[in-house]
Amino acid sequence: MTKTRFIPLLTLSAVLMTTGAQADQVEISLVDNLDGYLDSYCLDIKGGGKDINTSKGLQVHTCYSYKGALGKDQIFDTLEFEYEMLYLPKFDVCAELSHLSVGSNVALATCNSTAEQRFTFSGNGTITSTVEPTLCLTASLDTKLGRNGASKHQIKGLTLESCTVDLAQFQTWQTNSQ
Repeated sequence: MTKTRFIPLLTLSAVLMTTGAQADQVEISLVDNLDGYLDSYCLDIKGGGKDINTSKGLQVHTCYSYKGALGKDQIFDTLEFEYEMLYLPKFDVCAELSHLSVGSNVALATCNSTAEQRFTFSGNGTITSTVEPTLCLTASLDTKLGRNGASKHQIKGLTLESCTVDLAQFQTWQTNSQ
């Protein structure tokens, strides 16, 4: 298994802003492996292979890095972190909240820097809405298998929920690169 590096998101942003570094391609994964058995869970575009469809938004899915490379539907551009954006360069879209309230889904849309597309990467690993900093990106408790149960890849929902200690394992994120 390839070792990945852990870079807290806030630290990564600070390094990029002060060094003028080039963009890295990273996956954003939960720190806690939860019930995953292939690898950790990553932010991921819904659908797979030829069925990737940005109109369906983001979910939490088995990270593809266990295969030795990042999955194109899980790659984020680190330079956009300093602008509080979750940008997926292979699809030229940004994460966007459907609403700024508990239970909101995470959609994908053309990047436009609106409040719904602004996220704060905290030093403790949470990703919050910049406008509603008490709300964190949160993986769901429920897990299903991909391809209607025919795949060993695991999938969880992704919503905006109140940041709480009780949900910390579903709300603490890190970046990994190859």
